[in-house]
Amino acid sequence: MALRPVHVNIKALDPPAIGRFWAEALCWTAYSPGVTTYVGPGGGLVWPDPVAVGIDVVPVPEPKTATKNRTHLDLATTSAAHQAELVARLRARGATSVDVGQGEVPWKVLADPEGNEFCVLEPRDVYRDTGPVAAVVVDCEDPRAMARFWGEAVDWAVHEVTDDQAVLRSAGGVGPYLEFLRTPGARTVPDRVHLDLLPYPGDDRAEEVARLRALGATDLDVGQGDAPWTCLADPEGHEFCVLALS
Repeated sequence: MALRPVHVNIKALDPPAIGRFWAEALCWTAYSPGVTTYVGPGGGLVWPDPVAVGIDVVPVPEPKTATKNRTHLDLATTSAAHQAELVARLRARGATSVDVGQGEVPWKVLADPEGNEFCVLEPRDVYRDTGPVAAVVVDCEDPRAMARFWGEAVDWAVHEVTDDQAVLRSAGGVGPYLEFLRTPGARTVPDRVHLDLLPYPGDDRAEEVARLRALGATDLDVGQGDAPWTCLADPEGHEFCVLALS
């Protein structure tokens, strides 16, 4: 038994607008099948996508606080010209430059129109085959502990574990990486951005949730009420949800 990451969940005041922004950022398409706006590869809505980790933008009434999100996206580029073009294009669509203490670095730190931070990376060989999303990056206190939990929670392979970072990727070697970076003292306001996981056909969601609790996950009440998904937190309090197969 295992779970697969299927999308990054972003809370927003205006999901259609934020969905359009991220569709522009990734050269994907924004779909509105219901109250949320899903951003995934073009050519028609396919969910779950067999390779990509999409973005699901959900409505909330509260704006983002000034506190940096603990989870963000790193976007891949193929050349210095591509990086410059993407940054310029997204600034024209409402992105703003953000100082999170990065200093002089070759990547650009931006925020979407509602303040969610992301990075546009310089070209890196390791991300040459990921698609537009190079990595989902999570600030944490203990990357080794995160590798132990998430390495068991999802069906992705653990690629690297050090005191400073843990790196996972689909066992098939496709799509983005999931990276946990040591960030002492990261603020723990409610997560504005989190991962959503999905069981495989034939697997029992309740059994999967029980397995996650045994690994150290805890139940989380974010006001979801009687929802068909289960909200949990990992051992460091990062929010995530286990969805139901439709």
